[in-house]
Amino acid sequence: MVRFIALLPFLLFLAACDSRSDVERANEEKILIIGNSNEPKGLDPHLVSGVLESNIIRALFEGLCVEDHQNDGIPLPGAAASWEASEDFTAWTFHLQPEGKWSDGIPVTAHDFAFSYRRLLSPDPNWPAKYAEMLYFIENAENYSKNRRGEILMARDSSFPTSWETLSQANFRGNEKVDVSAFANKTFDELTPDQRKKRLASKGLDKLNEKELTYLRDNLSVFDWPDSISEEVQLATVTRLLENVGIDLWNKARVGVNAIDDFTLEIQLRGPVPFLPEITKHYTWYPVPRHIILKHGKINTAFASKWTKPGNIVSNGPFKLKTWRTNHVLEVERNPEYWDIEKVHLNGIRYLPISNYYTESRMFGDDQLHVTYTLPSELIPYAKKNFKKELRQEPYVGTRFLRSNIRRPPFDNPKVRRAFALSIDQRAICEDILGGGQQPASGIVPPFEGYEGPEVIKFDPEEAKRLLAESGYASTTGFPTITLLTTSSDSAIVEAVALQGMWEKHLGIKVRIVQREWTTYLQKQYDADFDLCVAGWIGDYLYPSTFLDMWIKGEATTTPDGVRKSSRNCSTTRNKQWSKRRSSPSWPRPIA
Repeated sequence: MVRFIALLPFLLFLAACDSRSDVERANEEKILIIGNSNEPKGLDPHLVSGVLESNIIRALFEGLCVEDHQNDGIPLPGAAASWEASEDFTAWTFHLQPEGKWSDGIPVTAHDFAFSYRRLLSPDPNWPAKYAEMLYFIENAENYSKNRRGEILMARDSSFPTSWETLSQANFRGNEKVDVSAFANKTFDELTPDQRKKRLASKGLDKLNEKELTYLRDNLSVFDWPDSISEEVQLATVTRLLENVGIDLWNKARVGVNAIDDFTLEIQLRGPVPFLPEITKHYTWYPVPRHIILKHGKINTAFASKWTKPGNIVSNGPFKLKTWRTNHVLEVERNPEYWDIEKVHLNGIRYLPISNYYTESRMFGDDQLHVTYTLPSELIPYAKKNFKKELRQEPYVGTRFLRSNIRRPPFDNPKVRRAFALSIDQRAICEDILGGGQQPASGIVPPFEGYEGPEVIKFDPEEAKRLLAESGYASTTGFPTITLLTTSSDSAIVEAVALQGMWEKHLGIKVRIVQREWTTYLQKQYDADFDLCVAGWIGDYLYPSTFLDMWIKGEATTTPDGVRKSSRNCSTTRNKQWSKRRSSPSWPRPIA
């Protein structure tokens, strides 16, 4: 104890003498400090869907191809050293880096990629991957992921007593118009014969469990079969489904992913995709470590798995996880096993979950950050004057929009949805609120080179009032209480208040704003627990389908079925951030 007291003043003196800023110390250590908006929901590439998570995942993992930071849309070798396509672009072969390794020294193989794609596409109804359709370009991937068991088991079987063209007329995918709400919580044994019939029709042949299929086999007439399907074929169909209950159909589905050998991956596509290398830059196409995932659970063990915890996780990217202190800091360090380690000039990256953008801006000005996640709109003029070299404003292919919950009133009424959309003064939001060069959106797909979107949305308050009057709702009386869900950032509340004011001004409707931190905000969307929700989508590749596919029923990536698009307020947003003293000129390239 005496020695401790004697040394303490000296230690405090040494600490006081270090007047260097956080940035200066980090520069000497070759550490990059980044503001990353919020606490990440996780680090499993198959279970996250946000940009802030992708900022970290891109440091830890690497896909087949990577970005050319000087030329957008140009893929460079990543985990794949080279690749080639068939003449019609329906088949691609990727040759992996022979020196590619996981951070624990185990080689990265084509089998890891095949395992990863099988995992993401898991048909388990409890598997919470929201981004599986990113792989639907792969032949039969959608059938496997959506568990279309009838098509998988019988469409290609030439020995089956009828053709799939005929058999597919049966109700395999379920009839959502059949109302089963009155007995939704009852077991099959508790149902009356009529209720059983309705449940079978509601679920469809593909989703029936063993008990339901057994009952149907013994009572074929309770199912509404098309006249073209004989009783013999009916029995053969139900029997085939029964024989495969509980069996994973990956191999029978013939999903177009094949590990030819340890370092050759072949991908068959459902149609021509000349831009596939561009798509593989997205983290859903990254490999995950088969040997580590299976050590901590099954192939599709979700958030209960400990494989992404510090000390467990291994990755194949330029960095590996060092520490993760919740709501404080997440640090990655240089991965010595990375195949291109000589090109990695940083020793590490420090991600800070700073949700308050004003706090983040002050930290940047005080030399506590190299890069900010974003910049409050009202500080842009100040930054242009005082941080001219550090301010970056560049094209960012994305759209801000509003989700409306059509599962409950009043947004089950299309005229109400349209009225709310037409009441938004997009230009005022872009110029007066956001102030970063954004442009009013004319559709869900923003314009980019080679594509100009249709003019489908505009500001028209008079038309909005007319539609609201036609909807059956009075503008000031009898209208349900409306909530607007948004994130907990300061910029989010400014945007939400602007929307709130426009709806009250033009429609006479008061809207209550609900702010939640990032993880809860995402979960409330998944659960459809909102009326309106401020949201955004950043393109994953330069092709309109990256915006359009998520609105196909049953293929929503970040929201459940039934939460459809509504009004949009701005598009082609611009990346606004400050950055300075970057240790590497080419990696990483932070995104907002």
